[in-house]
Amino acid sequence: MPNEAQLKELVKQKYSEIALQEKEVNQSSCCGAGGCSTEVYNIMSDDYTSLAGYNADADLGLGCGLPTQFARIKKGDVVIDLGSGAGNDCFIARNETGEDGRVIGIDFTPAMIEKAKANAQKLGYTNVEFRQGDIEHMPVSANMADVIVSNCVLNLVPNKDGVFKEIYRVLKPGGHFSISDVVLVGNLPEALRKDAEMYAGCVAGAIQKDVYMELIKVNGFSNITIQKEKPIVIPDDILSNYLNENELNNFKKGHTGIFSITVYAEKSKTCCGTDCCN
Repeated sequence: MPNEAQLKELVKQKYSEIALQEKEVNQSSCCGAGGCSTEVYNIMSDDYTSLAGYNADADLGLGCGLPTQFARIKKGDVVIDLGSGAGNDCFIARNETGEDGRVIGIDFTPAMIEKAKANAQKLGYTNVEFRQGDIEHMPVSANMADVIVSNCVLNLVPNKDGVFKEIYRVLKPGGHFSISDVVLVGNLPEALRKDAEMYAGCVAGAIQKDVYMELIKVNGFSNITIQKEKPIVIPDDILSNYLNENELNNFKKGHTGIFSITVYAEKSKTCCGTDCCN
């Protein structure tokens, strides 16, 4: 299995390629990782097109939920999108926060930042900006955001605990997040977990659902709620690249599940020392 630095570089390379692909290519692949199935495999089965603020040029078909739909964004809010891609969730959030609000997208990949900035310029938005950075070390000040959203990104990050610590740092007291992500119930077959291509394809980087939820809790968040949950089905022609016939049958009959969840949680309104207030 690649180490953390190698995984990050893999993700950066893959999503640089994805930034240049058409949406239809991304939708028919493993979360954009490549054309790895003859079946349509788009784990983002939710439809963005009916949401106000939607912009087709910014929709790369890479998500696994609709976090902005559940994020309870109010007029004037400061919203940060983690792993902002070409800017789709940022533009929908901008519709919710209005001209008096502010939206910041953070992405690890320079090609995505370039694409998102071009989209914002075409739309004439002056209160939406994009910053290149690692979401384990966000290029923003503490206690800055009213709302944080993210769509199918934390599963790509090796140090998920570090990301939740950063989310807590960046949210204002009383702020909240709504994050869509991929989690597991039961153990993913080792052949799938070891494969770096599947890691960049959103599945092998997922962790157990109960571990994911516990990370949120131990990092100080409250009112933790699963807003939406849906199963993700990997087609047989993808699984057969990693599993023999017997392993594939056992996997499909087993108790292992891959799910997309959208999770909501809040940072306490009460100051708890320098980490909260300074």
